[in-house]
Amino acid sequence: MADQFIVVDKLRDTLRESLEKDDRRQEDISRQDVLTRIERVIQTIVFSVSEGEAPVLRLMNRCNWASVRFHESVGLVRKADVPVTTLRCDCPSSATRFALIFKLLSVIYKLVQSDSYATKRDIYYNDPQLFGSQKTLDSILDDISCMLKVPRRSLHVFATSKGFISGDLCYLEEDGTKVDCNSSSTAVPVSSNVNGIRNIVSAAKFILIVEKDATFQRLLDGAFCTRLSPCIIITGKGVPDVNSRLMVRKLWDTLHIPVFALVDADPYGIEIMCIYKYGSRSLAFEAHSLTVPSVLWLGLLPSDIQRYRVPEETLIPFSQADESKINSLRTRDYISCQPAWEREIEAMQRLKQKAEIQSLASIAPHFLTRVYLPNKLRYGGWI
Repeated sequence: MADQFIVVDKLRDTLRESLEKDDRRQEDISRQDVLTRIERVIQTIVFSVSEGEAPVLRLMNRCNWASVRFHESVGLVRKADVPVTTLRCDCPSSATRFALIFKLLSVIYKLVQSDSYATKRDIYYNDPQLFGSQKTLDSILDDISCMLKVPRRSLHVFATSKGFISGDLCYLEEDGTKVDCNSSSTAVPVSSNVNGIRNIVSAAKFILIVEKDATFQRLLDGAFCTRLSPCIIITGKGVPDVNSRLMVRKLWDTLHIPVFALVDADPYGIEIMCIYKYGSRSLAFEAHSLTVPSVLWLGLLPSDIQRYRVPEETLIPFSQADESKINSLRTRDYISCQPAWEREIEAMQRLKQKAEIQSLASIAPHFLTRVYLPNKLRYGGWI
């Protein structure tokens, strides 16, 4: 098995040689700077009231494709001239959101001032009737982060992680707790304070991002990390949360080893992989600390469906939503700049069928862990 990582090692060396010398990551902002930025917002409101004008807040439109541009070495980043949404306190359609933003600003100010922390769930359950839903609070927090031009981790509000990680990895949490991810049968929840992680120790040859929790668990059950040790596997359980994305970026920044993605051969699997690699529209303002543009597509490739003769009965016909999603993907700059990805997506669209990773089990029960992934890694079957 000594030769199983020769191609991966060559890839690692190539990636390290191509690292940019200028680190474009967004730096943490001091507590005092965060407080000053909040105070400026309040001062603007007080000034408007003193002038007899209705206070307004101007928020950048985070969810519009017109708000972002593609930067090859970073991913989706916010444009300088982002469309702005105006919230007026005297307008019935925006008054509630205006008030909630100020409520959350006051909570953040107290947390930063006292150098204490809270989770989004803590804040929500302190007054669930006020916010209405966790989703509303999450959106408002992102609006505030974007408005203040402050990374979310500097607001002293953490999100509860949904992702899991396992493999050749040990590190210390900010409070000094040692975390060992080496167990072959169980996984460790991704930290809620990834930025505070230190003393990362790993001999891993690569990192494998796994789209689904079910596939991640199958890899654990099949002792994948033991068979192809040393490696690290991580899942965000579908569309990844911020902490899972931060963790992948943290590991890449520290270890500089190849990062592969294992997703379903369907439009949504490709989009999830692109979120890790290039980011999302809504968090484009934090792209420098969230994206890993070196992520490579290991599988399941649409071309693998015919290459490995995946049984026809396990394939799923395209839905209208799949067709819309794949058409959307083909218009994006980060797809059109990668001919190999384009060819795979075109093949999927022609086939009008998709396949889940689990379909490989129809070839043989342990085909994924004992044949498919080992061969992909040994012979460079990624794009």
